[in-house]
Amino acid sequence: MRKVLLAALLSVSALPALADDCATTIDGNDAMQFDKKTINVPASCKTFTVTLTHSGSMPKQTMGHNWVLSKTADYQALAMAGAQAGLDNDYLPQGDTRVLAHTAIIGSGEQTKVTVDMSKLQKGGDYTFFCSFPGHFALMNGKFVVN
Repeated sequence: MRKVLLAALLSVSALPALADDCATTIDGNDAMQFDKKTINVPASCKTFTVTLTHSGSMPKQTMGHNWVLSKTADYQALAMAGAQAGLDNDYLPQGDTRVLAHTAIIGSGEQTKVTVDMSKLQKGGDYTFFCSFPGHFALMNGKFVVN
């Protein structure tokens, strides 16, 4: 009986390891780089939380970073339009429906997060994440894959 209880206890304690991971952390630095090029999201996630950290030493006014999600077809035009919006608007056009999710602009030592509503995305869809600070999107971008 003890062996059965022990086996049951061990199998229950392993359940969290089987759960889908519906969150990630990504870092931006002063070299205009994210530390991830791809974020894989299980299709079973109803929401997905992205925590952005800034490991560089510069303030947000000179080397700020944010994390923006859009369809791949939209991201370059969106980044260009965002440059006109200014820092107070996180370098994103206000109310633009091409923005699927975004964080605030942060600087050295700061962190922020956003929760993505996965019902807005399709499994196998073509999505890109990027930094909309002027000039950063060319280097600071990656794929957001729902699988």
